[in-house]
Amino acid sequence: MRSLYHSIAATAALVASAATAPAHASLLDYVGQCVPFARAASGIAIYGDAWTWWDSAEGRYRRGDTPRTGAVIVFAKSARLPLGHVAVVSRVVEKRVVMLTHANWSRQNGERGHTEQDVTLYDVSPGNDWSDVKVWYRDSEGLGGSVYRVKGFIYGDARPARELTGRNPDYVGALIDAYAR
Repeated sequence: MRSLYHSIAATAALVASAATAPAHASLLDYVGQCVPFARAASGIAIYGDAWTWWDSAEGRYRRGDTPRTGAVIVFAKSARLPLGHVAVVSRVVEKRVVMLTHANWSRQNGERGHTEQDVTLYDVSPGNDWSDVKVWYRDSEGLGGSVYRVKGFIYGDARPARELTGRNPDYVGALIDAYAR
């Protein structure tokens, strides 16, 4: 009976959120915070501020320090990211370079919240363990100057959204972004 109650409650919550959430023709049309975007794009059902996802995943989802397509990367809380940040790995390019798709990072038309597909994420950690990264930033048209701490990757069981990656991601551009600076 208890599981039936939870199932009905979860269905009711989904219907209520669908009724109040704006409709988007595409996941890439989403404008808003990184957390709802990452949840929709990855199928990982964690709620709360981005910095809480790592601990919230314990015992519910597998976690690790190896990027995989569809995994959510959890950025640590910091002065620059007071709520942390989450993004979804869209492509693994090579050992220290991946592409990610996320919302609410760069400004577009002077405002934050927009979705960006297949942007470069570069592992700059001394131990090659993805604990420190640089992220491509639209305003500078390259990797930003900031280094961000990462908690790790959360691996879901659901198939990630089909729009997570583009048809022809720019692997060469991602490598140039990472290694040419």
